[in-house]
Amino acid sequence: MNVPEYYAYLSAAREQLWNYVRALPAGDLNRDLMPEGDRFHNIKDLLLHIADVEDHWVHMIARSDAVDRDGQYAHDWVTPRAEQYDLGWIIAYGREVAARTQAFLSATPDLSTSVKLVQDDPQSDTVTLDQLMWHVMTHEVRHTAQIALMIRQLGHTPPWLDYMRFARPQVTAAQSGGLDVEAAEPDLDEL
Repeated sequence: MNVPEYYAYLSAAREQLWNYVRALPAGDLNRDLMPEGDRFHNIKDLLLHIADVEDHWVHMIARSDAVDRDGQYAHDWVTPRAEQYDLGWIIAYGREVAARTQAFLSATPDLSTSVKLVQDDPQSDTVTLDQLMWHVMTHEVRHTAQIALMIRQLGHTPPWLDYMRFARPQVTAAQSGGLDVEAAEPDLDEL
């Protein structure tokens, strides 16, 4: 598994999640299911936080090109209180961040590049771009699982977002009777 492949899976799963939550009642999206939480209390808080973390690490820290949080997407990223925002706005922000990430990954960046975690600190720790991307992707998976749990707490069945739902099945040699499956497939242009 590599970063572009896993990010492609996350993008597909994220779209499925966004499509699903759009069908939920607004009251459910804003319901405080974590009253003891310091920063995040509802589904919309977590959806906004996922986009914020990707924007911060990938675009602000690694690329110095974050989405404009003072303009169209102005908000408090530390304590989002996302119930004040329309779900469509959160999704549009998430799509802007994702499109930038996809464009960045499509340019095949050198994932071994060192990235300073604190840009204005000469003593800052560094990680590779690969490590930073895995951090961002793992972060999204963890919070998506929280959202799925919240959906269940609200009495709904969450969408199936597991990797295997999005993976392309591979035929093994044993399943194909030892044939080279790719060589045995007909060229559809010739049919």
